[in-house]
Amino acid sequence: QVRLVESGGGLVQPGGSLRLSCATSGITFSNYFMSWYRQAAGMERELVAAITDTGGWKNYADSVKGRFTISRDNAKNTVYLQMNSLKPEDTAVYYCKGVYVDTYWGQGTQVTVSS
Repeated sequence: QVRLVESGGGLVQPGGSLRLSCATSGITFSNYFMSWYRQAAGMERELVAAITDTGGWKNYADSVKGRFTISRDNAKNTVYLQMNSLKPEDTAVYYCKGVYVDTYWGQGTQVTVSS
């Protein structure tokens, strides 16, 4: 059974930091192109960051460049999203996605940035 489980979300003040994790099982994680998406209330889901199977290439949405960092640990079958200098507009449900032959999504974790 394939599982992608996000964790690390929560409530944080503007300017704060959070580190999201997406732990996977049931897949050969090192084959997978991994990405983080987010969906704010009433909005479409959008790509936040992506990373290749080896971690050699990363890409970010313009809105998070310089503040967010995607990384992965293939030994732990986990992808991370370090989020710094958080803004209220970063409030959303954050999802991880894995793509290889098939595509899998996690269930999401809520991030709320508010004072």
